[in-house]
Amino acid sequence: MIKLGPPQNLYAELVAHGDAQRVLKFARVSSLPLVATNQVYLLDAEEYSIHRLLRAIDLNTTLERLPADQLARREAVLNSEAEMAAFFPHCPEALENAHSIALQCSFNIDFLDFIFPAYGRSNAINPDDELLRQVREGIKWRYGSTNEKIEKRLDYELNIIIQKKFAPYFLVVADIVRQAPRTCGRGSAAASLVSYCLGITHVDPIKYNLFFERFLNMGRQDPPDIDVDFPWDERDDILNYIFTHYGAERAAMVANHCCFQPRSAIREIAKVYGMPAQEIDLVTRRMGGYWQPTDIWQYTQTHPLYRATELKDPWPEIITLAEKIRDYPRHLSIHCGGVVIVPDSLNRYVPTQPAKKMLQLTGTIEPDSSALPSVCSPEHVRVIQWEKDQTEEMKLVKMDILGNRSLAVIRDALRAVESNYGIKIDYASWNPLEDEKTQDTLKNGDTIGVFYVESPAMRLLQQKTRSGDFEHLVIHSSIIRPAANTYIKEYVRRLKGGKYEPLHPILENLLQETYGILVYQEDVSRVAMTLADFDAAEADNLRKIMAKKHKQQQIEDYREKFFSGALAKGVTAEVCTKIWDMILSFSGYSFCKPHSASYAQVSFKSAYLRVYYPAEFMAAVISNQ
Repeated sequence: MIKLGPPQNLYAELVAHGDAQRVLKFARVSSLPLVATNQVYLLDAEEYSIHRLLRAIDLNTTLERLPADQLARREAVLNSEAEMAAFFPHCPEALENAHSIALQCSFNIDFLDFIFPAYGRSNAINPDDELLRQVREGIKWRYGSTNEKIEKRLDYELNIIIQKKFAPYFLVVADIVRQAPRTCGRGSAAASLVSYCLGITHVDPIKYNLFFERFLNMGRQDPPDIDVDFPWDERDDILNYIFTHYGAERAAMVANHCCFQPRSAIREIAKVYGMPAQEIDLVTRRMGGYWQPTDIWQYTQTHPLYRATELKDPWPEIITLAEKIRDYPRHLSIHCGGVVIVPDSLNRYVPTQPAKKMLQLTGTIEPDSSALPSVCSPEHVRVIQWEKDQTEEMKLVKMDILGNRSLAVIRDALRAVESNYGIKIDYASWNPLEDEKTQDTLKNGDTIGVFYVESPAMRLLQQKTRSGDFEHLVIHSSIIRPAANTYIKEYVRRLKGGKYEPLHPILENLLQETYGILVYQEDVSRVAMTLADFDAAEADNLRKIMAKKHKQQQIEDYREKFFSGALAKGVTAEVCTKIWDMILSFSGYSFCKPHSASYAQVSFKSAYLRVYYPAEFMAAVISNQ
């Protein structure tokens, strides 16, 4: 090692509570300076019991059988300067060297702007010019010719995209989408004319009045986030393309941090305590998986489900420990679709590790190279160690590459139609939204096998409303959420001609197309801005918080702000309460209008095939289960 590096950068390490005499002897013989450390694993000594517990869980063994060599030293804690001085009274120079090294250490995040993937060879293509060129070609493809409305919308979108330096991101997503002929670009990106012209999305945002501001605006701080569905059995091919085309050193999947929740924490701790499996199941099955108690012990003492369950020793201790490791990371998994691509090497920006998932990766080629890649052996997919929120906070821009079985159904049905009848239907330009027979099928709820409209709840809603047109299907795709049942009934009544008064005159035009009911995510933001004077950032944060777990305090803070702002504008407390209750119905998952429109279009294509080619369609449905 002395030969490998400069002597001034090489030290002999003295560890508190370590074998000091052996290290001192080695340092004298080798003429190396000493440095004092403590190999810190724990913040303080109280964490040792938790460390021991987590190691037993990780090794799938009991505390009694846990090997000592699998544990950190009890003394491996973060000591104060005075404590370290007490450990090394005979070697003050080792402490001085430690201080000197600390002063030399620096960490500088030199990427304060968003990190987008490079499109093409480095500096060979101007991304802004290339984006404009591809969009112009897309206008000819989508519309045939341009007009004033298209040009005005296009100028507005491109101005924001180029000012924010987002052009490379759009180009890369478009390049990936072009590798598969049947896709569904969804989410708020479907509100973008640029996305539509690039072929990323397939719903005309001008025709269907989709608001680009829900996707991007000058005041929005976070980057674009485009979700694209591919046929479920083609997704690995797309990932393969990404890792080979852009380079395995530049691309990785985003992680999910799987953390201990009450039920899993109790189960794992009970196992390392050696409790019988039957007894563990008896205790844990009474605790819900989604809803989480604020105090686990109190829950087990007061909830009716535990009334007949006597928790004898060591269960009180197990449950107390479960509370301590609650929300600790359990293991790393892969996000359902998140992928990041950077312009150079991922190691500059984020730690990575190999995942269990394997891909048949091919040799790396340049994005604009015509050379065929050479096939290599299967490789582990790389995953970054950050989950999606951390990824965004650190300015890495992700795209979601998702699998969708219904797209595979449509693909297989179209292939069968071409094979059986010689009729070739181009997926991207095919638009059956005005087909009357398809609308009748949707209106009647005769939609088994049809994407997103085959659930009992959706079929019943279609039958109740007797509306099979695209615009109403977009509404239905969004309003059919768990917490909105009361408003669904009122929506059906109003749709059938039932009279109603807007909750407030300001909302009459705002919610006209949805009969005065909040249906889409952007409705929450627009109502908060219009009625309670939220600014754009606050309104968008309110929308985001509605989708998160463990958000009660944040929601209460926003409730106070909403009431304060609305009351100041003369809105009565009764109306405030009714509107706020409607906002609360967005808890859990909900959709924006562009997303619902994208899904409704896939539903229409599925329904069309079911109507005109039922044998081919149902065979494809069965084949893709």
